[in-house]
Amino acid sequence: MDFHSLLNSPEYDFLRTNPRLAGRVILLGLGGSYAYGTDNENSDVDFRGITLNLPSDLIGLTEFEQYEDQNTDTVIYSFNKIIKLLLNCNPNTIEILGLDEDQYLIKTPLGQELLDNRGLFLSKLAARSFGGYADAQLRRLQNAVARDRLPQPEREAHIYRSVQRALDDFKRKNERLNAGKAKIYIAPSDNPEFEAEIFLDVEYKHLPLRDYENMLGMMNHVIRDYDRIGKRNKKKDDNHLNKHAMHLLRLFMMAIDILEKGEIKTHRVKEHDLLQKIRRGDFQQEDKSFSAEFYGILSDYEKRLNEAVRHTKLPDQPDREAVAGFVERVNRKVVLGEI
Repeated sequence: MDFHSLLNSPEYDFLRTNPRLAGRVILLGLGGSYAYGTDNENSDVDFRGITLNLPSDLIGLTEFEQYEDQNTDTVIYSFNKIIKLLLNCNPNTIEILGLDEDQYLIKTPLGQELLDNRGLFLSKLAARSFGGYADAQLRRLQNAVARDRLPQPEREAHIYRSVQRALDDFKRKNERLNAGKAKIYIAPSDNPEFEAEIFLDVEYKHLPLRDYENMLGMMNHVIRDYDRIGKRNKKKDDNHLNKHAMHLLRLFMMAIDILEKGEIKTHRVKEHDLLQKIRRGDFQQEDKSFSAEFYGILSDYEKRLNEAVRHTKLPDQPDREAVAGFVERVNRKVVLGEI
């Protein structure tokens, strides 16, 4: 596909007419399946980019985080917004720094400078950020399969285990939640739609309300993910499940590259055939569950990631001081009208 010609078509005129984008985009590249090399005949074209903040965003009263054009599946982040996401090694944004040369459609000298400094954003945080996204993908797979195959009490037990794992992880990251007790369990339900239901007992004193709200929000998010998958069209659901399985392994692949080699590799050339087999459904069985071979491959990648975390030479945190200096230099030029 000729992406440059597509970019010059009328439907992308917003890149040339929107005052926040015209002449201000420093980096624009492929996103989604075309970026990963896992596209097929049904794949949509996604573009992801970075645009400079306006001076009024930096020293005035305006605010801007990102521009989205739903018609073309284009998302362009403000410079300041994406820097914060990159510092956390956010999987959805760090990938823009790891495209192949021919996958960039716009790359200014400042965009190239950002690419040249991508190593500043890499740290052991990649294990947590990519691992968190991978865990969410795995949960979607398990929840969807459980919903199709299990009677209601067993499905509820499956959701319970997913919520319990998420709660344990959440409490590890927030020590204040260990000062009290949040117990979840399954018991017979008075709700006519359920035979059994998940319940929550909470005992806390002097717990910040926001911490409590975040904990409940996290558990509700797990349950909503499960319910949302169950309501999909069946054929569409199969396609989504296979994409979830594919992205699950892709996340492990990218995280391992970052931790082992200090490299961001978005285009997965070496693993292309494996990822496409997963996307086609070659590892999905008649009952919609995934084969032992798939889970064996997954287990191998999990082990590799754990090894990479133990032996990585990356720092615990990114080089925030160097990043801050880069951001300050760029934004000073924006304010002074030098860019």
